[in-house]
Amino acid sequence: MTQKFYRPFIGFFAASILMGCGATTIVSTPVENIDSMPLKVSDLTESQKKSWGHADLLTDTIPGMSVDKAYTDIIGNKKGTKVIVAVLDSGIDLDHEDLDDVLWTNRKEKPGNNIDDDNNGYIDDIHGYNLLGESYNEQLEYARIIRLKTGDPSLQARAKAELDKEYREALANKQNYEQILQAVKNADAAVKKYLEKTEYTKKDLSGIKANTEEMQRNVAVLTQMYSYADSIPELMEDLENGLKHFTEQLNYNLNVDFDGRKVVGDDPYDLMDTKYGNGNPQNRVEDESHGTHVAGIIAAERNNGLGANGVANNVEIMSIRAVPNGDEYDKDIALGIRYAVDNGAKIINCSFGKSFSPNADWVYDAIKYAASKDVLIVHAAGNDGVDLDDPKNPNFPNDQINNGPEFADNVITVGALDPKYGSEMLASYSNYGAINVDIFAPGTDIYSTVPHNEYEFMPGTSMASPAVAGVAALVRSQYPSLSAPQVKKIILESGLGTKTAVILGGDASTSSTLDKISKSGKIVNAYNALLMARTMARGK
Repeated sequence: MTQKFYRPFIGFFAASILMGCGATTIVSTPVENIDSMPLKVSDLTESQKKSWGHADLLTDTIPGMSVDKAYTDIIGNKKGTKVIVAVLDSGIDLDHEDLDDVLWTNRKEKPGNNIDDDNNGYIDDIHGYNLLGESYNEQLEYARIIRLKTGDPSLQARAKAELDKEYREALANKQNYEQILQAVKNADAAVKKYLEKTEYTKKDLSGIKANTEEMQRNVAVLTQMYSYADSIPELMEDLENGLKHFTEQLNYNLNVDFDGRKVVGDDPYDLMDTKYGNGNPQNRVEDESHGTHVAGIIAAERNNGLGANGVANNVEIMSIRAVPNGDEYDKDIALGIRYAVDNGAKIINCSFGKSFSPNADWVYDAIKYAASKDVLIVHAAGNDGVDLDDPKNPNFPNDQINNGPEFADNVITVGALDPKYGSEMLASYSNYGAINVDIFAPGTDIYSTVPHNEYEFMPGTSMASPAVAGVAALVRSQYPSLSAPQVKKIILESGLGTKTAVILGGDASTSSTLDKISKSGKIVNAYNALLMARTMARGK
């Protein structure tokens, strides 16, 4: 499932509304020795906020991937070989101004004739395929396990325990958001009336001489809100979106009686039932923006004067709509990987994950199939802020079973970074694990494409994964002779290492270094990756 983030808004409100009122050092990399030097940590400018993932740590003091430096100092005008990157995700806005010229097109297929012209098993798959049909809202996997009585009693008991816990939390969050939103609306209306203004600033608010307890409370509520957003209208929009999110969780994701798959018409637990879906992977609803955002991080057209620059400059994006508003089905992921491999993708980005996977073997077999065809898979580590090496925190899909040896050497699992170098560099939501997470990349507040020619900031390991997929595409484009395992090795070994201790899971009392919470212990670096790729391609 692609995960959204909503602030819990606890603490202040529990007390005031409901009750009434460093300098650090970079270590050397495998590609070049970097002299230890102190780094200045400062706030990002507006321009840096929109492109921080492409910044250079040493030059800009921002833990980006040195993408701009890679273009300036290494790539220049060299186009390289075209690389197809599959985005296995929600639907993509195929008409977006920053993506329309980088879409993969199946030129063997004639659009709109309802015939499988190229005999690949899929009708009218011009820019990819849609395995979800007209469905969008879905249950989480553990809700489906209970509804369908899948697996043995032990699995069902674990699913029931997880559902009960998550349902209670979602219900509490929904009620909390409702109370807070109403309190903010009431305070906002009262302050506007007092000031005789339809809009006001934080300065206006601080100038109010509140003569009543009620007005004092209103001012206190709104003043606190400015710590969460730059304006009250923006804050109310966030609250309304959060309320919508938790309402959808209760109505769909955690609702045992909901069946979102019925409209598709297939048996999602029969891998041989493949005649479903359609050739249109366009996003279906306004809120279905995740796939478009991911695609833009990889390949939004560079330097065209529009909103965002992708990491890779010579790629085609293949859209495979397989991730609903809820947990993905193992069948769709397995078939989506195989579709991407069979139709020419060299990299597959997988910005999704879930804690239960009743047919994980189908996905494992698809990963092995991709490995046999020299296709690299880049996967998001997940957004629970936990150690994936702990058996209590499974995250599917992965490339090993029960923390055992990797069964394929073509998967990179990516954790997320914040833009502030130092102890708070690891995103509080990012999962980690010396066995299960390979490397880290920029993931918080990444600016990219969303439907209707718009752009937004989004956080998540879902954003870190396509950043790495973009770097992999750069390497495979410039050095097409390199295999998927070689590209994985390059990305992991060429990253920047740091001895800085980072806070884990947002808990300031718990910290570690990147080498103890990931396989590589490093931050992805495009510049170093291209230098190492050049050496490896020359056979050194």
